[in-house]
Amino acid sequence: MIVVAIIAILAAIALPSYQRHVTETRRDAATACLLELAQFAERHYTTRMAYTGLVLPNTQCQADLVQHYAFNLNGVPTASTYSIQAVAQGGQAGRDAACLTLRIDQRGTQTALNSANVANPDCW
Repeated sequence: MIVVAIIAILAAIALPSYQRHVTETRRDAATACLLELAQFAERHYTTRMAYTGLVLPNTQCQADLVQHYAFNLNGVPTASTYSIQAVAQGGQAGRDAACLTLRIDQRGTQTALNSANVANPDCW
């Protein structure tokens, strides 16, 4: 009985720590994916000298995170601006409400918004 109690105590400590680690790892993967998509946008700009007509490609990182993040353009790209975002969904949104939306723009500005649409600088 003592062994069962010890295992239960260890599980109660380990499980939340593991879930936090998984959540942060998925967020890190989403930020890396945003950087990859930003590089694609810059390649688009160097060949067309404008961001207009920018369409995000289907990348492997998006496919890997499809259950946890939705990647899309934030608004319509202009000749000189774009913004790409990753919005947490499903369980990721519930566990990571402080970093619900991650964004990057043409200047490399990295922004994160919590569930109340307030900036959170600790997410990147």
